[in-house]
Amino acid sequence: MAIVPPGKVLDFIDGVTLRQDTPEEYVRQEILKSLVREYGYDKKDIRVEVPIKFGSRRVRVDIVIFPPGLRAVEQTQANAWLIIECKSSKVRPSMKKDGVEQMLSYMAACPNVEVGMWTNGEDMATYAFETDDDGHRVSVEIPDIPHCGDTVEAGTPRFEQLRPAASDSLLFAFRRAHSYIAGNQGMQKPEAFWELLKLIFCKIQDERDSSSPQFYATPKERQNITGLMRCTSRIGKLFASVKKQYPQIFKANEEIELEPKVLAYIVTQLQMFSLLDSDVDVKGKAYEEVVGSNLRGDRGEFFTPRNVCNMMVGMLDPTDKDLILDPACGTGGFLIAAMNHVIAGVKREVRASGRSRQLQDDSIRDRKRYFLENNLVGLDFNPNLVRATKMNMVMNNDGSGGLFQANSLDNPMRWTEDLRARNLLGTVDVILTNPPFGSKIPIDDPAILEQFDLGHHWEYDEDSDRWSRTPKTSARPPEILFIERCVQLLKPGTGRAALVLPDGILGSPGLGYVRQWILTHTTVLASVDLHPDTFQPGTSVQTSVLILQRKSERQIRDEIAAGKIDDYEVFMAICDHIGHDKRGNAVYMRDDQGYEIVRETEDAVTTAADGDDDEQTHLAKERVLDDNTQEIAEEFRSWLRTL
Repeated sequence: MAIVPPGKVLDFIDGVTLRQDTPEEYVRQEILKSLVREYGYDKKDIRVEVPIKFGSRRVRVDIVIFPPGLRAVEQTQANAWLIIECKSSKVRPSMKKDGVEQMLSYMAACPNVEVGMWTNGEDMATYAFETDDDGHRVSVEIPDIPHCGDTVEAGTPRFEQLRPAASDSLLFAFRRAHSYIAGNQGMQKPEAFWELLKLIFCKIQDERDSSSPQFYATPKERQNITGLMRCTSRIGKLFASVKKQYPQIFKANEEIELEPKVLAYIVTQLQMFSLLDSDVDVKGKAYEEVVGSNLRGDRGEFFTPRNVCNMMVGMLDPTDKDLILDPACGTGGFLIAAMNHVIAGVKREVRASGRSRQLQDDSIRDRKRYFLENNLVGLDFNPNLVRATKMNMVMNNDGSGGLFQANSLDNPMRWTEDLRARNLLGTVDVILTNPPFGSKIPIDDPAILEQFDLGHHWEYDEDSDRWSRTPKTSARPPEILFIERCVQLLKPGTGRAALVLPDGILGSPGLGYVRQWILTHTTVLASVDLHPDTFQPGTSVQTSVLILQRKSERQIRDEIAAGKIDDYEVFMAICDHIGHDKRGNAVYMRDDQGYEIVRETEDAVTTAADGDDDEQTHLAKERVLDDNTQEIAEEFRSWLRTL
């Protein structure tokens, strides 16, 4: 374990050098991680801040990659093979001093450099040197730098060249693509978002079904109208296949509404990734940021941070035998977390079974398919969120068949026929949800309110210290009704739910009837007080996670007859370290002197699409997020075992 002073970051390559924690350095460190984890370059062949002779002066190149096998003394300007210049997001590619032209000049000053890349995290330009008919070195734009061991190729990519995304590289690519569409197509950002999602689907379709890559645009194609039309035609055919395969997501008459030049640029930003092989956390982070910035609604929709989703899933620890539901699924954060948790558990169980490898693979595939088709269900009232969630599920493991657009609080008889056929009331094993909440969006429809005890007016009797329900309905904020609907959906006696709720429900004197109803109908397994910054920068509402188990009808009757609720222990925790501040910036663990703590970690970098390949791992010294959500989940599971 090492410590890093405030305002410094540890260099990824040597794990020793301290560098200034600046926006430019953040970009450089992310690129360094990508070079090792995605492109396969050896740290020994990469040097940072390499001095080179540039005219009459000396300058430092951000990153230089040398041919493998050179000794340190041989890693000189004359032997440099690939150079990379990293800038902060404020520097634009067209700037004369620090833009792409600077990088091309540095390439020209190194006689054996073949490839160069310029990036500010949002824009990226990659060039290679070719020799023209006169023997002069000329720069040509290429889609991407080559993977370690590959030669510089500016033509059609091959599937074996595609690389899984690691760290924030996919996030950078999504940001670049989204911003480029908005800036060059004249679209508002939400419209640009949907166009980007269409292309993401085309990319996935290409990886799944094509015999050779069709999702690409070569530099030469981008230079003339004929080439642009060829690219547009290829992507159009892919999108036609997408629409045929996913009619529940795309309408038959939908088209990609991008100009050929814009379309080709977006394709080049995504074409060298293997989205199916990319780590689920990397994809999730990239996708959810783009979704969250475009689909955040005005109905109390604040998407749950991924670490809180993982904590709640870890606490309930579902298996593929459990029917899992999120009745307010938003963009699918809980469903994705539950899906990945369950599939990882299936893999561990099957791999330890002693069967042959072929039987193991068949078992994993069959159990995974059955689980995704039958035991993972999400509902949401917002049709755009349902559509985005289906896309998210397809990109990760594809449980999109269990997603429905519906008002979860409506009378189930008014749900669609497909959803009614799921027969959810009283059958769900695990519910994970963060329902929309707030007094600004009350539910006042009597047809909805009369379904619920909590939709009625309650009166308090001081002598008995009890609340009693009256026949009259009363407008309620949605989170109160969602509590009762979740309990109705759970299996009596065994069904469990993890809900994010505003703290007023747990402590407001006027909401005592809600607490009385919860204690009457459920066993409270846990209450976790979440950090005030949990939902920042979206909202500052103070929330808790409540873990409930539905009581059996007999248990409820017995306790009512006895006039008291049986005593039991409740797990309680305070999540006082959430991993980010109120601006959404990452917060890292520090020692007593305020220095950031760095540990050597073994990170999983890729996850195979079908779940039967081993993950690749890399050792790296990384700062440790100040986040105790997973510790709480582990402590809760340990506590349950003692009961």
